[in-house]
Amino acid sequence: MKDELTDRKPSIDRRSFMKKSLVTAGTATATAGLLTSGLPLMAKDTRKEQGGALTKGDAALLRFAAAAETLETDFWVQYNELAGIQDEEVPGGSGNEAYQVKFENIDDDFPQYIHDNTDDEFTHWKFLNGYLVSKGFDPVDLERFRTLPGSTATGSSGQPRLTNLMQLTLDTSWYTRYRDSNHNPDLDPAFVFPQAQPGLAKGQFTAIPRTDDDLEPEVHLQAIVNTAIWHMPTIEQGGSSLYPSLAQRATSVEVLRILISIGPTETMHFQTWQDIAGHTPPITDPTNGLTFVDLNAPPFGGEEFTTNLIMPEPCPFLSRKLPVVSIIRPTLTQGVAMGALKFLTDMGLFIGQSPEFFEFMTRLAQQADAAQRGGQ
Repeated sequence: MKDELTDRKPSIDRRSFMKKSLVTAGTATATAGLLTSGLPLMAKDTRKEQGGALTKGDAALLRFAAAAETLETDFWVQYNELAGIQDEEVPGGSGNEAYQVKFENIDDDFPQYIHDNTDDEFTHWKFLNGYLVSKGFDPVDLERFRTLPGSTATGSSGQPRLTNLMQLTLDTSWYTRYRDSNHNPDLDPAFVFPQAQPGLAKGQFTAIPRTDDDLEPEVHLQAIVNTAIWHMPTIEQGGSSLYPSLAQRATSVEVLRILISIGPTETMHFQTWQDIAGHTPPITDPTNGLTFVDLNAPPFGGEEFTTNLIMPEPCPFLSRKLPVVSIIRPTLTQGVAMGALKFLTDMGLFIGQSPEFFEFMTRLAQQADAAQRGGQ
């Protein structure tokens, strides 16, 4: 297979690629890396930085991020088609009233949030690809992998997809991780954080109505909506960690700036969705036995663990000899891209994808993980 990263083009006058293109924010971590390395916090000559060459390592970091954002955009589009605000800003779909109402029953602004999150992801992959092209590198184009069938329920565009939202297995341990004051996965890699919603980790569940048959019974549809509401922050917390982890490998100050500027928006998404996730009703789906527990009841709940505790609890960071601090976690950079790819794969997002897709994504991840600050 062609090595698209090293196939650098001599001309940078390419702007038409946008028509075809479509798993972690912490500026403090990245800034600390700059201070300890002795690099300046700001480029002295912004114009020179913008016109300078891009190392292969920095390009690899941005290419993996662009691929991740392309995939993220794909599943957000599916949510928006069925439950988001329908307008020209985010094209596709016509809305599914029954599905959307279930979201609105939890938060009146939910359709707007879905729309805005989708629009944000569009801008992320377009910008990253546009920046790569401006530096003479090929954009990341996943269109040949758009082969998965999506929902045929009312409101769906029926377009082929890159991601599968109908067989999800969710790891919701992030919910307890951010409420644990004693453990940090960077310092305690063997510690097992409890699942907030254990049922979602024990099978494959749809987050969108597959057909109109999924619109009833009502409790079944609510379980589908609950699954979606837990999937949203599960994805976004991964982005919250991914960007500061990649940023620590960047050589160019401008690439570092890109990573630590996009990353915090993923954290803003995460904060919104994790707050709402705590309000999903405790129910049991009569069609498959999927149970959603009450997070304000044992074994959770209580003063140290309630659904209104949405700010990251302080935890150990860098060394247990230092005071605890409220941070994004994890942010260790070694193997972060391959870890993100495994996270997305284990979730079931790529069920049905081709071997070529996994080969392509694995190569992007390995190249990103091989990037080194100050490298070529």
